Amino acid sequence: MTPNDALNVRPLTLSDRPQWDGLWAAYLEFYGTSRPKEVFDTTFQRLIGTDPQDFSALVAEQAGKLVGLVHFLFHRHCWRVENVCYLQDLYADPSVRGQGIGRRLIEAVYAAADAAGNPSVYWLTQDTNAQARKLYDRVGALSPFIKYDRG
Repeated sequence: MTPNDALNVRPLTLSDRPQWDGLWAAYLEFYGTSRPKEVFDTTFQRLIGTDPQDFSALVAEQAGKLVGLVHFLFHRHCWRVENVCYLQDLYADPSVRGQGIGRRLIEAVYAAADAAGNPSVYWLTQDTNAQARKLYDRVGALSPFIKYDRG
């Protein structure tokens, strides 16, 4: 693929399952984890379902191949009347990084949030994810919050 190949950002479809599996597995591997088949199956069904409480997914397609994905969720927030949008997973295949695919996927989530009347979008990343943080610093504002997990 070359940077000149047309990039199409679109909703995930049922026929995308094999390629989505590969991208999501690579994303999980990047973060040093994996998930059982049951989680893949459940997650995919939620992503293509119609329940507004479930996650949504967009994919980046170039030359007939999926090269990126983004998963996001609208949810209520105690400090706002409108929902907010949580961008949970963002991944671009290493072979196409630097071509603006991550930015296009984030901008597509911004557009979906705007269309839903929920313009607040937030996400998390590891502090060591330097390459992605260069993009995030251009398209978002670093929050002063620190995340904690149940131990």
